[in-house]
Amino acid sequence: MSTPQTLRAAAIKVNGQDTRLDGVPVHTSLLDWLRDRGLTGAKEGCAEGECGACSVLVARPGIDTPTEWTAVNACLLPAASLDGQEIITSEGLGSPDALHPVQEEIAVRGGSQCGYCTPGFVCSMAAEYYRPARTPCASPDHEHGPNGFDLHSLSGNLCRCTGYRPIRDAAYALGVPEENDAFAVRRSSPPPAPAATRLVVDGAEFVRPTSLDEVLALLAERPEARVVAGSTDSGVEVNLRAVRPELVVAVDRLSELREFSVGAEEIRLGAALTLSEIERMLDGRVPLLAQMFPQFASRLIRNGATIGGNLGTGSPIGDTPPALLALDASLVLASRRGERVVAFSDYFTGYRQTLKAADELIKSIVLPLPLAPFTAFHKIAKRRFDDISSVAVGYAIEVVDGTVVSARIGLGGVAATPLRALATEEALTGKPWTETTVREAAAVMAAEGTPMDDHRASASYRSAMLGQSLLRFYAQGGVSA
Repeated sequence: MSTPQTLRAAAIKVNGQDTRLDGVPVHTSLLDWLRDRGLTGAKEGCAEGECGACSVLVARPGIDTPTEWTAVNACLLPAASLDGQEIITSEGLGSPDALHPVQEEIAVRGGSQCGYCTPGFVCSMAAEYYRPARTPCASPDHEHGPNGFDLHSLSGNLCRCTGYRPIRDAAYALGVPEENDAFAVRRSSPPPAPAATRLVVDGAEFVRPTSLDEVLALLAERPEARVVAGSTDSGVEVNLRAVRPELVVAVDRLSELREFSVGAEEIRLGAALTLSEIERMLDGRVPLLAQMFPQFASRLIRNGATIGGNLGTGSPIGDTPPALLALDASLVLASRRGERVVAFSDYFTGYRQTLKAADELIKSIVLPLPLAPFTAFHKIAKRRFDDISSVAVGYAIEVVDGTVVSARIGLGGVAATPLRALATEEALTGKPWTETTVREAAAVMAAEGTPMDDHRASASYRSAMLGQSLLRFYAQGGVSA
């Protein structure tokens, strides 16, 4: 097998100390590994990335500074995936005798009662505290404090007893880091480079190749390998379904999968870029995606989840597929046989089935330019944030002189695969953009797909939401690109 050989001892720098990974089973989560070593601040509340009690900080390549402290869910990441990396737990931020500013504000403002969730809140809050672009806000709103603190940074942290007001008060009381703050100073140096890793324990293997060619060679030999990036999906399967792949291959730090470019005719998004990275890099250039990102799970999940991973699962309820269908995206698939480009509208072939062969990787996502003038993303779910959609809809409409000249509508959650609302698009194209036209098209849209009854919503509810979504899009006028 062509795999990288680890010439150095596998280890993670935890709170400034190198800690060996020798003999650790490859499916051990970072959370369990930390707790086994006495670092019990991080807790397991859900084991699926929904509560944030396990949050820790990882030194990641930054956009505004060489390093950024990024909060992630330790319950989902394999400890092996952090080989060679640098992390900080709540214990490493401060001590009872010398509290970190975040810990101090949480304490004095009553932000902790039972304390179970507090270390996770502290780590997520610290990531926002050290965010380089955080500056005082002249017009604070219900989601941003006067100190520029973005409450979305805590969207993945759940508190069951304190209540969120004192936690919010603590967040809004934070100033800027001191000049000699060690964690602030650390941002000026790059994070550790990804380590070539190969760990074999009890017949299971974890591999981190250092190039795309190595990955593709490995997949050609072992197409059954589980490819992971942020592990936000596979981590749940390991924790809750006891899935134990014999071979796990990490691709999240491969430079070939982290391309980002904006040209005259297209935008390219590397498949291993996290959703948070894409959101910040695009900086509103694609209004449809700018609407989608805040509704995609939580900041903690988006800090780890990659766009390639979201598409690679083949799920019919992912949030990115309806948006990408509306944007007329295409995918670049890579294997030892070369690269090929497939239209995203052709990518899904059945329930959790796609055109991607077992030995292929999604390399990048391509968005053609120019964008449609009017776009929107609607997500219908039981919770506003951090929930799986019952129905998701992406719109991209072009209207010229009052007539619809093109319409692309992507649907999720209403069939075995994400799909285009082709009948609705036909009902709109060439027609005047009026309430009468939209009401007629909404009746068509209510029958799109094959809505099902499940624990998230009934078939009749899904159908009603499809029709109402189009009416809402017309009433609100979409989002101008």
